[in-house]
Amino acid sequence: MKKIVAALAALAICAAALVTPALAQDKKFTIALIPGLTTDGFYITMRKGAQAAADALGVTLVFQGAPDFNPVTQVPVLDAVIAKKPDAILIAPTDKVQLVEPLRKANDAGIPVITVDTFIGSGVYQTGAGEADFPLSYIASDNVLGGEIAARALAKAIGDKGKVYVSNVKPGISTTDQREEGFKKEMAANHPGITVLETQFNDNDANKAASQLQAVFARNPDLVGVFGANLFSALGAANGVQQAGQTGTVKVVAFDAPTSIVDNINTGLVDVAIAQHPAEIGYFGVMSAYAHLTGQSIPVAVGTGFTIMDKANIADPNISKYLYSE
Repeated sequence: MKKIVAALAALAICAAALVTPALAQDKKFTIALIPGLTTDGFYITMRKGAQAAADALGVTLVFQGAPDFNPVTQVPVLDAVIAKKPDAILIAPTDKVQLVEPLRKANDAGIPVITVDTFIGSGVYQTGAGEADFPLSYIASDNVLGGEIAARALAKAIGDKGKVYVSNVKPGISTTDQREEGFKKEMAANHPGITVLETQFNDNDANKAASQLQAVFARNPDLVGVFGANLFSALGAANGVQQAGQTGTVKVVAFDAPTSIVDNINTGLVDVAIAQHPAEIGYFGVMSAYAHLTGQSIPVAVGTGFTIMDKANIADPNISKYLYSE
């Protein structure tokens, strides 16, 4: 129900924004979108959704980011964008703590901030409490729910019994933290036959994730599944499964769905992929920023959906349309 309400709220924003350009005819708005990184299909797809909204509204969209998902490289990009004084900033923060103060500079400069995909602080904004509640809205997939969906998919694939683990990036990234949280929550609550082993953190290094898989398998030869909390984690773990000669025996669920996932699924390297809808995130981000800039209220959170992909449905156009752009 919360997702339905969020979707309806987002649609209301769109409807309101599209009928109000007359309010801003004397002002050409510029909205900056700062992705987690510029080269990833997820953020490329988000940009396309944002550009579609910008084109519909007559807004100038600036897309500027770093080539890697790292606060050390993202903060200078953010500072450069702030210096250009856009009318609003949409950003996927690369760390929920380290980006608080850099984003506060934008807020203090009078530039509205909306976080997309990832968040700062707790992700609960406009409460009047805490040091990180100043962004106007958080627009993203419900990543706890995404982790729950991944857990259910893996549980089905392994017959609801056996040992599994989460291959994750590192602590402190809001989205992957929440996916792991949702995965463990679902397994503990509804799958008593499944044992979740200790999480392995790979620092976004697919080779490290592959080595970790083999080490976990060596300690637990009855391992039957792994959830990759992001694509590098999943593909690295899947390569580890392949190198251990366990493809088809140790099931792999991947989070995110670039076009390359099709071959991964069809060859059996990956069993299930959970696709987010990044184009919707970008679209609703621009719509929300525009609505705010034209004097309208916006919800503090907007949730977007997921699509489950596997070998049985990956060729269906209604499913494949959610693959990310390259």
